[in-house]
Amino acid sequence: MGGHGGDVVIYADEGKDTLLDFHNKGKYIAKRGGNVNAMGVLSSLLRNGIAAPTLRIPVPVGTVVKNKRGKTLADLAQPGDEVLVARGGQGGISLLEVPQHQKKRMMALTTNVMRDESDKVLVHGQPGEEIKLELILRVVADVGLVGLPNAGKSTLLAAITLAKPDIADYPFTTLMPNLGRLGGDPTLGAGMYSSEATLADLPGLIEGAHLGKGLGRNFLRHLRRTRVLVHVVDAAAENPVNDYRTVREELRMYNPEYLERPYIVVLNKIDLPEAKDRLASLTQEIMRIGNNGTASEPKSSPEVLAESTSDEGDAPEKTLEDYPPPLSVVGVSVLKGIKINEMLREIRAALRKCTDSNEPLRVPPPP
Repeated sequence: MGGHGGDVVIYADEGKDTLLDFHNKGKYIAKRGGNVNAMGVLSSLLRNGIAAPTLRIPVPVGTVVKNKRGKTLADLAQPGDEVLVARGGQGGISLLEVPQHQKKRMMALTTNVMRDESDKVLVHGQPGEEIKLELILRVVADVGLVGLPNAGKSTLLAAITLAKPDIADYPFTTLMPNLGRLGGDPTLGAGMYSSEATLADLPGLIEGAHLGKGLGRNFLRHLRRTRVLVHVVDAAAENPVNDYRTVREELRMYNPEYLERPYIVVLNKIDLPEAKDRLASLTQEIMRIGNNGTASEPKSSPEVLAESTSDEGDAPEKTLEDYPPPLSVVGVSVLKGIKINEMLREIRAALRKCTDSNEPLRVPPPP
């Protein structure tokens, strides 16, 4: 028996962080199976060919594997996740002596049968699978930082983690997501390490990002796996509340599921006079945007209930006021180090709320 060809497996490796290797090498071929070999130089006895080893290709955690038609084959969201993308070829049968009563049955099983002059049977091997794939890397992070360009997201990430993102006084300095690791809550004592979290700083969003403007649409998909959103707002801007609404609206237009997730709002740059003087009013105005579900609902009569049921398919589209408000609004100055610890307490409290909840993370379908 000829040896089988090697399978091809793609697996999630924590040691990988980009897909750039596939730009340099785009084709991977597993080894072929071994041929039938003689057991000795002067011996006519034969032995089976050796099966080829599996070709294992590492990719970063968070890689989505799709075929050329766009069908998702696997979402490698956890370290060690793997998917078999191509099977190796079937080994052939070389010069096998087949008794007459088995010959007809074997020949009926496959069309790849030949007979040589001595009436010995050859069963040709089957070729292995060949497939073209698309690999998409989606960031795996517990917390996603969102906001307009120059709101201070990269500065915040650098201040509370060891990440070193590009920081400058012009927009769109962040061209790809930056990741940082937030240390555990020191108040938990020995269990502090269990509360560590990963933060992702995404490129700034602008109005129309969900339609492809700016850099937003290319990176909004990275929010799919985040549990908590931190909305960074420049409190010294001309209209911070309008900036806040702009980004929230872009998230809603791209995928409304993002607005259902717990989030906090960070009003940055409160060290500047124009931000410090209106911090209290900004906090109150932002907290009023949303529906926390605490208002008492009127009792529905059977007639009203039947009418609402019949019109359920014509329900109006939800606005920003119909989604939950932020868990908290914190005023900070990342550059000056003002109220950083208070912000960290709110982020950790939001993460604990997700951890304590029995509901699994709702991952919206890819757009």
